[in-house]
Amino acid sequence: MDNTEFVTQKRRGMIVWVYSLKQLKTLKRYGLVHFVSRKMKYVVLYVNEEVVEETEEKLQALHFVRQVERSYRPDIEMNFADRIGTKAAYQVKDDDELDVVEANTKIRLAETV
Repeated sequence: MDNTEFVTQKRRGMIVWVYSLKQLKTLKRYGLVHFVSRKMKYVVLYVNEEVVEETEEKLQALHFVRQVERSYRPDIEMNFADRIGTKAAYQVKDDDELDVVEANTKIRLAETV
């Protein structure tokens, strides 16, 4: 047996808004269909990161696709442990200044539940 390591693929979620769900099988060609909302007529599709732009253009060209939105989750930093209760949590990129006071917050569980 080979000693190959499992490497995770970088993927990005895409929300594909459609006019009709009849062509759902054709969307399976472009990536992994994760969820289908029949009421709101959208499909959550996962695509490999290196082909996101090409796939988005191809999906936009389909006649039954209304709109394609990319997920911004891979672009957002998800580690908040260093920022909780600090001034870094309130960084503002505009010229407006916020007056923030750092507090030492301790989380305590209730004694009687």
